[in-house]
Amino acid sequence: MISVYFKEDTKVDEILKGLENLVSQIDTVKSFEWGEDKESHEMLRQGFTHAFSMNFENKDGYVAFTSHPLHVEFSAAFTAVIDKIVVLDFPVAAVKSSVAV
Repeated sequence: MISVYFKEDTKVDEILKGLENLVSQIDTVKSFEWGEDKESHEMLRQGFTHAFSMNFENKDGYVAFTSHPLHVEFSAAFTAVIDKIVVLDFPVAAVKSSVAV
């Protein structure tokens, strides 16, 4: 999971479309979710406005994603518009998974 604080004047919609396009083209991404913080107090979020989560079948899938030419190309544009970023890489311990209705 990553949380980002975009630079001022970033065209966030274009970045989001780029991310959605990227993950749809690389099969090793098993799921991709993102959200924008609308409720937290500024003091708590410290400028971080968006969070992104990607899941992979295994470590090999993650390595294939990060070395994929499309990811390498998009990463340059993505990192150029980020003021701050927090990256968390953890195995999921599902206690109660969401169910699509």
